[in-house]
Amino acid sequence: MDFDLSPRLFQQLFDGEAGSYYSWSSSEFPLLAEEKVGAGRLVLQPRGFALPHYSDSSKIGYVLQGSDGIVGMVLPNSSEEVVLRLKKGDVIPVPLGALSWWYNNGDHSEEVVIVFLGETSKAHIPGEFTYFILSGGQGIMGGFSTEFLSRAYKMNGKEANKLAKSQTGIMLIKLEPGISMPHPNMEIVENMVYNIDDALADVDVRGGGVFKALTAARFPFLEEAGLSVNSVKLEANAMYSPSYTADGTFQVFYVARGTGRVQVVGTGGKRVLDTKIQAGQLLAVPRFFVVAQIADSEGMEFVSILPGTSPAVEEFASKKSVWNALSPIVSQVALSVTPEFEEYFKSAMQNTTILIPPPN
Repeated sequence: MDFDLSPRLFQQLFDGEAGSYYSWSSSEFPLLAEEKVGAGRLVLQPRGFALPHYSDSSKIGYVLQGSDGIVGMVLPNSSEEVVLRLKKGDVIPVPLGALSWWYNNGDHSEEVVIVFLGETSKAHIPGEFTYFILSGGQGIMGGFSTEFLSRAYKMNGKEANKLAKSQTGIMLIKLEPGISMPHPNMEIVENMVYNIDDALADVDVRGGGVFKALTAARFPFLEEAGLSVNSVKLEANAMYSPSYTADGTFQVFYVARGTGRVQVVGTGGKRVLDTKIQAGQLLAVPRFFVVAQIADSEGMEFVSILPGTSPAVEEFASKKSVWNALSPIVSQVALSVTPEFEEYFKSAMQNTTILIPPPN
């Protein structure tokens, strides 16, 4: 079955004075359902509060903007709430079934913006996150009858009705000034949050950009979500050279800044995508397909997720290229070139990484 691989912008699901939530619909973007991957984007205004909820998918939260974010989380099989501070560049895993709430603790005009990328193999709707909100107009508490709530919480009918109906907000609410939320636990934040902006680069190429790979080996809490993260910042006109996943998993890219071009080559050597890509768009690449991007004159930044805690990504045009691993005679025969050209071809890759500066 052929899928339209064109990058997509998000769709707004909720908007109010507390903030907004956006998603990518699997009905509009069928490849998400096929690859069982989902994405969402949360924007919190100052004092904006995302009501406590859990979802049917494990995911990674990546903070695109803001310095006063707070998240509270109760992990599965735990009775303890962990409260963490969030700032731009933070990566926070949200394991399947974890209960969480999110808050913009700022008093000024700065929004907290978080993009969520995750896998939806156990989701009710493949390719989408479904949220189960504890309270509010769409909350679980209001779904039960007064009789059941009275029995469960040992209350009379009036008290049970108050418990279920007092909060009328939906998804996001704005808290009144003066309300003091729980203070972050700074002692454990480094165990559950990783600032990828501050991390040392795995690849840093002058004129090319910066590549950072975040796996469970560097950040063990990623194991809870079963995902890995890559962050790429391309300089003007630089290239993220061709690569593919060799372990049968998908790649999903969210463009955080800038614009560029992307090409994807699939089965039969067919170029299945050749288009512009811009900030705010989501790109999903099917398993084993080869992808490459070139930034425009302003550069481009994107973050991607891969399933598993140690993904296998193969490169095509760097010193780690699969071509370099092949015997010279095999390359000669496969490409139908002379020994001299084969040597020239491979020598050109010896000092190249996955990030390639623009030609002089």
